[in-house]
Amino acid sequence: MAQIETDRLVAIVRSKQEETVSGTLSCLVEGGVKALEITSNTPGYRQQISIARNKFPDVLVGAGTITDPEKAQYAINAGAQFLVTPNVSSDVVELAHKHNIPVLMGALTPTDVANALHCQADAIKLFPAGDMGIEYCKSLLGPYNDISLFAVGGIHFDNVLEWLQLGIAGVGMGNALTRPVTSETEAKALIDFTKELVHRIRNSDASQGQIYMDE
Repeated sequence: MAQIETDRLVAIVRSKQEETVSGTLSCLVEGGVKALEITSNTPGYRQQISIARNKFPDVLVGAGTITDPEKAQYAINAGAQFLVTPNVSSDVVELAHKHNIPVLMGALTPTDVANALHCQADAIKLFPAGDMGIEYCKSLLGPYNDISLFAVGGIHFDNVLEWLQLGIAGVGMGNALTRPVTSETEAKALIDFTKELVHRIRNSDASQGQIYMDE
């Protein structure tokens, strides 16, 4: 969690075709991404997690869309270093923590957040953040001003700093960042875009307002 919170960006890779995953991951890593999330509804996601762990030893590789303990166990067996859920699940946290693996737990309402914290989630994934908007997130941070919160859904290059300046711990970006690459031109475009995004995040003023949950 310390590394994820330091870099403040999780790249979410969700693909309909397994053969596109490796190329996308390589571009993201070359662009400076340090935390990769491969979703469980990506074909061959477990194999891709294992490949990425071996190929990118200095990068965190996690599994996303982990909705139940069975998926969590599969991901852990494949080598996932963190888990991300779209929902609150105490069973997923319990299993992950047995393996010393952190969980970014999906939550939307104040009650969801309270339940996720009660489950001892390591961070809260506000999802879908974009649909609710920045003002909603700001209101949520009123009573929950001491949590590690990542905004996911609807975050893109043009609004990422606005979200980070709320004082949240970081963001997760999928479609706005990750994409299949089928040519050298597309690969270069993704690498360049990723470098620019990572530079924007790391050089933002939002770090002064970051919020962290107690370890």
